[in-house]
Amino acid sequence: MNQRPSRRRLLLVVCAGIAVLSAVALAAGLWRGAEESRTAPPAPSVTTPTGPEAHATNTPRAKGHRHDAADGRPAASLPRSAPTKVSVPAIGVSSALEELGRDRDGAMQTPRDPDLAGWYTPGPAPGQRGPAVIAGHVTWDGDRSVFYRLGELAPGDTVTVDREDGRTATFTVDRVEQYAKDAFPTVEVYRDLDHAGLRLITCAGDYSAAERRYADNIVVYATLTHSE
Repeated sequence: MNQRPSRRRLLLVVCAGIAVLSAVALAAGLWRGAEESRTAPPAPSVTTPTGPEAHATNTPRAKGHRHDAADGRPAASLPRSAPTKVSVPAIGVSSALEELGRDRDGAMQTPRDPDLAGWYTPGPAPGQRGPAVIAGHVTWDGDRSVFYRLGELAPGDTVTVDREDGRTATFTVDRVEQYAKDAFPTVEVYRDLDHAGLRLITCAGDYSAAERRYADNIVVYATLTHSE
């Protein structure tokens, strides 16, 4: 008997392949977009938070250490609506959002304005089910940029995103990670979720003037815990 794969099985395989390729392209875009000027201040690593909502603990966070989820439970996801502003009170960030698509190589674009963060439009919108991505530069042309202090965040800190539909999505930080760019965990960062998640991403670690890029990425994992 000729046991050819069913049409449904072939479709699932194709969809899975597209998802993986999209995630790889997105990660590659972040690495490529990490290029800065030839003179850049040191990028902070994941550290003990020092912002206005800093936690009481003074225990340093080891590079690459996993910080377990905060107390907040996932809230019901929202319909898709473009975000307009991201606020992170603990590190003094309040930024309008650029729209980030893909460049001609299929990699994610980076914000044109170093003082603004950007939302990756091919992915979920913040509040929608899945891992929404907001990226920002850590430095630019020798100056600190919008996500310079991203590594100070800690579990329990909040991130709010204003949306075009008039709703505000509030996310609670679950954990903060720092990864070498050549070991970026694409599947972990961009895998499908059963709830609305958020990833804030920037560069970190040592800066190479020759390559014009930082060695690492910081990724903040957060979960939608409230909307209004």
